[in-house]
Amino acid sequence: MANEEQKDFNAMLHRDNGMPKIQIVTDEKTIEKYGGTRMYFAPPADYDAVMRTIPRGKLTTVGELRAFFAWKNGADFTDPITAGIFVSIAAWASEQRADNKTPYWRTLKAGGELNPKFPGGVEAQRARLEAEGHIILQRGRTNIKYYVQGYEKALFSLK
Repeated sequence: MANEEQKDFNAMLHRDNGMPKIQIVTDEKTIEKYGGTRMYFAPPADYDAVMRTIPRGKLTTVGELRAFFAWKNGADFTDPITAGIFVSIAAWASEQRADNKTPYWRTLKAGGELNPKFPGGVEAQRARLEAEGHIILQRGRTNIKYYVQGYEKALFSLK
């Protein structure tokens, strides 16, 4: 995202975008990739609500959130594009609030990767995760990325 300081993410979080909804997909590549035809779209506020349930010291991933929403709503999968966007909206909305924060830093990308699109980038997410006892590893030489070591052991069950 760009120009985060100029956007009202809390308004975006509660905007009615015609969600939740299930859309039937017919594209064969999509069906093969995600294992079905029923694609669920969760509203941004739902991502925020589930992200709030992750306790200190525990983690989730965007993929875990997507799997949870698909399971809970009888879909084959949850739209990956809106999921990433809505997780970021939840993070920035939390940052814009004086209180009632969402612990968005506990939500990781695939493979336990930290999210550079969160407020403060990976540096801020790293500091918060380390404060909760997680060990952060750096990988790569030119395209440096950061990961939570053994993140799978800290995953919080959403079901």
